Amino acid sequence: MCAACVSPTGKDRSVSRKQLRERLMQMLFQMDIQKDYSETARNAYVAVYMPESGQTEYFDTLYALIRDNLESIDAAIEECSDNWSVGRMAKVDLSILRLAAGEIIYIDGIPDSASANEAVNLAKKFGGDDSRKFVNGILGRLIQRKTAVTPEAGRRPDDAGL
Repeated sequence: MCAACVSPTGKDRSVSRKQLRERLMQMLFQMDIQKDYSETARNAYVAVYMPESGQTEYFDTLYALIRDNLESIDAAIEECSDNWSVGRMAKVDLSILRLAAGEIIYIDGIPDSASANEAVNLAKKFGGDDSRKFVNGILGRLIQRKTAVTPEAGRRPDDAGL
């Protein structure tokens, strides 16, 4: 085990990517409710809910991508939903969709299907009765659109106007 993954008390501080996604979704939910996506809000959340985590690099990277591209992520979500604006979506579902869409659109090296699967699992755990179907349907369309727009390997979706 790496030295950075062990707290001074000897406890394992490592956090799985699944756990990081869950915590990031919860932070995005909180930020949306408070209408505050600032670094100050991020720091306050991390101090309370992730005080001993030695693995915040992925969390921070994805948070920054979502914060900096929130409008385009929301637009992509709306384009893939039938008659649903982000303002009408359940806040939990929207937080899950923003997280997964951020991964799908902006993070290379993670299979789109893995991001969608993790999002569906979050929807099962935190969402309503139909959340998993709703999230799966929107992300399925998002992945189809990404594949249709960026068929050649190595081309970034943001470069293709997605």
